[in-house]
Amino acid sequence: MNTHEFTGQYVRVLTIAGSDSGGGAGIQADLKTFSALGCYGMTAITALTAQNTQGVQAIQGVPAAFLKAQLQSVLDDIGVDAVKIGMLHAPDIVEVVAWAIDHYQLNNLVLDPVMVATSGDRLIAEETVSVLVRELFPRVQVVTPNLDEAALLLGRPLSQVPQLQAAASDLQALGATAVLLKGGHLEGNEVVDVLNQTGHAPEVFTSARIHSPNVHGTGCSLSSAIAAHLALGHTLSSAVAHARQYILQAIATGAQVRTGHGHGPLNHGFGPVVMHVKPQPPQGG
Repeated sequence: MNTHEFTGQYVRVLTIAGSDSGGGAGIQADLKTFSALGCYGMTAITALTAQNTQGVQAIQGVPAAFLKAQLQSVLDDIGVDAVKIGMLHAPDIVEVVAWAIDHYQLNNLVLDPVMVATSGDRLIAEETVSVLVRELFPRVQVVTPNLDEAALLLGRPLSQVPQLQAAASDLQALGATAVLLKGGHLEGNEVVDVLNQTGHAPEVFTSARIHSPNVHGTGCSLSSAIAAHLALGHTLSSAVAHARQYILQAIATGAQVRTGHGHGPLNHGFGPVVMHVKPQPPQGG
């Protein structure tokens, strides 16, 4: 007989993404981010990569049926407060994620449309892009493309800050409720990101550029940090602002550290917080 009286529950965040064997991006970066921000992290792995700081050497996709099994295992038992969605390499993988969103009525969904690695390696099959847009853009709370991904989605290059607002609007017109277009790949001493969300005025987030060779996994970690803050009860605008601050500090505190021979990782654990516990929901909640 269980005599324990449970009084709380961890704030739970699930990452549906690929594995980075080098530990800097993908589910490894996501889990580090969740933990650093005081959330309980879980995974549903979409693909395995042989990867390090210098690039992606090989990719092995996970069968759609096995991804579904992972999602069912986690969601039937533990449940979630937010979900980060990353690398989805094939159409049937996208369709399983869409099924899970509808079947479990998931919310606080952050889609990082991972298409190109920091090293320039293509991470998504071409036929998957249209399925991703059709099935997931309307189902998630925010999509967080970088400039390369936005250019691929829109079919035009983006090379200047003044282009960001129109691009964010055009991405939103593809069906997304909100778009955070990340301008970090532009030249200059300032990083500019644009957040467009339905029913709100556009927001521009700016910060001084931190020069560092260790920026592998920045996009994965940012989207994970947004998901974690949504799980903690922040509005989307507040979640983006807090997530950006976390990433800036993770970059700054990891800039002088050497890991591997290429693009090193962030310092995800620069200032971890205690795991958040929310009041225990009613039985079956």
